[in-house]
Amino acid sequence: MTADSGHARPADEPGAHPPASLPGNLAETLRYGPFHRALHDAIAHRGLSLARLRAHLEQQGVQVGQSTLSYWQRGLRHPEVPRAIATVRALETVLRLPPESLVALVGNRPQPRLARPHGWVSPVPVLTEFEAVTDVGANTDIEVVSVHDTVLIGPEREQRSITTRIVVRAAKAGPDRFLAVHQGDEGCLIDNALVRPGEGCRLGRLRRQSATRGLAFELLFDRRLAEGEEHVFSFTVVDDTGGPTPGHRRTFREPCRSYLLQLAFNRRALPARCTKQFRVDAETPPVDLEELVCGLGGYASAYFEDIGPGIAAISVEWT
Repeated sequence: MTADSGHARPADEPGAHPPASLPGNLAETLRYGPFHRALHDAIAHRGLSLARLRAHLEQQGVQVGQSTLSYWQRGLRHPEVPRAIATVRALETVLRLPPESLVALVGNRPQPRLARPHGWVSPVPVLTEFEAVTDVGANTDIEVVSVHDTVLIGPEREQRSITTRIVVRAAKAGPDRFLAVHQGDEGCLIDNALVRPGEGCRLGRLRRQSATRGLAFELLFDRRLAEGEEHVFSFTVVDDTGGPTPGHRRTFREPCRSYLLQLAFNRRALPARCTKQFRVDAETPPVDLEELVCGLGGYASAYFEDIGPGIAAISVEWT
């Protein structure tokens, strides 16, 4: 007769089983790396979603964002030494890997160099020029938490306006403005574009560059944000002089929890096809392709979770 000292742990709980024998491909990547491939293969072997993995780590007393785990396993970010070593060791426990197997693959490795294509918050010449003549940096003390873009498209297939609502969080005390960039479609007259601030901000300095169809502008808050404080603001760019729009894209330099992009078409000019896509940089082919339905009311919507760095877009094809 054996004594039962407690309830058995569910099979998916960390620590329920000791590290088991590993399949050949996982054993090889754990031995030779790179880190992101080993982590990806280990997660796939355990059959855990990133949400479940994050929950198991929290049970171990380790706080890490789901987006961070996603970037680590995709090779878009690398664990920082020594700050992330405890998290990596917890991953070994949850994923039932031999001790120090992931830690051995962590080192001071260069971050991927991302190309910065034309688009919002991309370093188009007008942004470089704006920063050169002002004391404004590109939002270095602000974390973008959530973005919602609504693009209104007119009867001539032209982009008419982009209304943006953003949730930001201050990385440290002091930020009182946000620097945004707009890039007009082919053929537009950027000198005619207007910026209309909405809730939570007012318009500051603005600079245009006709040759690149670029527009850079400040959105001023009513006060300086405290460290960790969140702020919601909105604005609309009216730019309706371009030709048929190829769609809309937004460039994220840093991770963002959520991005909702909606294109609102005129019922007299509906698209032949709309495609959701994401790409790491301007020079790589898009991934996560998904054909969208232009539903009732002429809206095509794409939602991106735990996105960036990279470019999120809806591309449009016309008949």
